[in-house]
Amino acid sequence: MTSHPRQVLVSACLLGRECRYDGRHNHDRALEDELRARGEQAVPFCPEEAGGLPTPRPAAWIEAVGAEAVLDGADRLITAQDEDVTEAFLLGASLAAEECRTHQITRAYLKERSPSCGVCCTHVGGQAVEGPGVTAARLARQGVEVIGIEGRRSSKT
Repeated sequence: MTSHPRQVLVSACLLGRECRYDGRHNHDRALEDELRARGEQAVPFCPEEAGGLPTPRPAAWIEAVGAEAVLDGADRLITAQDEDVTEAFLLGASLAAEECRTHQITRAYLKERSPSCGVCCTHVGGQAVEGPGVTAARLARQGVEVIGIEGRRSSKT
């Protein structure tokens, strides 16, 4: 009997996809090695693109409080031009949660410091602060284990 690799959600930029707000990536070859070693199969996902935002796109951040407040309808995400992009971020987070449910994914590796994917650090009021991004908070509410990855590490092999 062969076992199938465990599927895990991974921020697509960590896998080399050029989907960051600035059109670049955060390819993390060390993460790819770690996934292989653990028998985990990456399911690439960019919540901001999934939510309908273009690449490249203006940088955005949580306006004042944090991701939990955004999920509860008490805060929003804005760009430097004060464009409200909350709905796109919420849709992306919801689609990430749906992807996890559909594929029975219980672990996600997400890009730190992103207003979507940050796990321990995100941007609020234009500053990097402790706390999750919107997608990380949404997945955690659903019981998905979220692990923050800074990105751009080289392969250890």
